[in-house]
Amino acid sequence: MTPGIDRELLAERAAAVGRHLDRVAHHLPQEPADLGPETAATDTVVLHLWQAVQVVIDLAVSTCVRLGLGSPPTYADAFRQLADAQIISPELADRLARATGFRNLVVHAYGRLDLQRVHAIASSGPADLRAFLVALRDRAGGEARE
Repeated sequence: MTPGIDRELLAERAAAVGRHLDRVAHHLPQEPADLGPETAATDTVVLHLWQAVQVVIDLAVSTCVRLGLGSPPTYADAFRQLADAQIISPELADRLARATGFRNLVVHAYGRLDLQRVHAIASSGPADLRAFLVALRDRAGGEARE
């Protein structure tokens, strides 16, 4: 039998994502132009958004493995595999695959971030991260207890 989604781990990780997204929301200025280079607010928004995205990526990869979908070759492929397995919608998978690009840019090219784009991602991206967590929670709720 293939193990299912670990409900306890999911709850813990969902709480962590929530804390990170709360910090993003608290520090994100209303206007994109107010997200300036080398400010504490910008660093806080970028750091916590990156961490929330990373937790969701880690959950996607581990879910693929736990559900027997295989080990995805890239982070973006993890979301595509979950869409193929009908865990998440293809549209959500596409948006989350793009979020992996944000994660890679933060990790590998922090100094070249387009802060206008960061503001847009920080404004709209959290809904996708939360939708992913809800989809996993719904899937875990439908699995038989082990």
